[in-house]
Amino acid sequence: MRLVWKLLRRHISLPQLAGFFFANLLGMTIVLLSLQFYRDVKPVFSEEDGFIRPDYLILSKRISALSSIGLGSVSTFSEKEMDELSAQPFAKRVGAFTASQYKVSCSMGINGVAQFGTEMFFESVPDAFVDVDLQKWHFSEEDGVVPIILPKTYLAIYNFGFAQSQNLPKLSEGIVGMVEMTISMRGNGLSEYIKGRVIGFSTRLNTILVPESFIRWSNARYAPDADTEPSRIILEVSNPADDAIVNYINAKGYEMEDDKLDAGRMTFFLRLVSGIVMLVGLFISLLSFYILMLSIYLLVEKNTEKMRTLLLIGYSPASVALPYQLLTIGMNALVLLLAIGGLCAVRSIYMGQLLSVFPQMSGGNILPALMLGIVLFALVSLANAYVIRNRINKIWNNKD
Repeated sequence: MRLVWKLLRRHISLPQLAGFFFANLLGMTIVLLSLQFYRDVKPVFSEEDGFIRPDYLILSKRISALSSIGLGSVSTFSEKEMDELSAQPFAKRVGAFTASQYKVSCSMGINGVAQFGTEMFFESVPDAFVDVDLQKWHFSEEDGVVPIILPKTYLAIYNFGFAQSQNLPKLSEGIVGMVEMTISMRGNGLSEYIKGRVIGFSTRLNTILVPESFIRWSNARYAPDADTEPSRIILEVSNPADDAIVNYINAKGYEMEDDKLDAGRMTFFLRLVSGIVMLVGLFISLLSFYILMLSIYLLVEKNTEKMRTLLLIGYSPASVALPYQLLTIGMNALVLLLAIGGLCAVRSIYMGQLLSVFPQMSGGNILPALMLGIVLFALVSLANAYVIRNRINKIWNNKD
């Protein structure tokens, strides 16, 4: 192969290969950096929640002074209102919060010793809106244990308010999952107990969430005649940045919990900008691939007679194509390594700035960007090898 390489490298154009190299390096770096920047910055605009996705909005009706004494408009959503909301272009799915209609209290303790108790309530949403394993998010009378998702704010209130004032131990999320919960349910002439188990905490839900199957069973058992029209609904939107959402909510006099729409908008725009930058990087990479193919074609044209001679004296098409293939693979590998180095250097700069402003944030790891770089390297290298081998085969078969 050394003889083949000496014969074929004479007409290699260094400026053309340098053009391919730097264009490919620029494109690869932009692609990897855009993906990594999106993953690192996304938690700033939308805190990750393992149970409720950021494109879910929670709506309720405004409570006026007249409503609180029964003279204003009702604060629940009718079936007609939910159907109207479902028909809006921005709405993908609409679900209702179903509240417990009976009295609930809970005592919590460790090793059978109750530490404290409190009155509480339950709500549920359709299972499709809860991002949790449905094997865990299920209730049956035979098991007698109800899974619960609590708001993180409740844990903070307990740790930094109640526990501190009552000299009680502070609890972490993991410890709460091991705490024994005994739930008392009273209504319809019945008073019964059931076990509860906290399976997680949510930053986006300000309610005590239980499976919908449990709410239906318990309401039918302890409050069969109660009105179950929802006072809150959960809405999945296709585009959180759509102004039609805000216009519709304002026109109907609805309220949205916290700033979820603003967070959804920022996340959407971040995703959009990152996608555009990534497309630009991919376009530059495609241009560099075209430059390389053009360089190889010109090089092959200059060496056509030499290649034909080599093939005629016994060299196989694979051995003639191998030097060019190794050249392109080596350049692609060097591009990948330099792009990863550039990614790490730039990331260290902007992460330092972000952490100084948002010290609580935790950026994502670079593994997805590395995997994307390896995939691009493999695709480009395979494409280069195929095109070179195909061109050599055409010379061997006298098809050029």
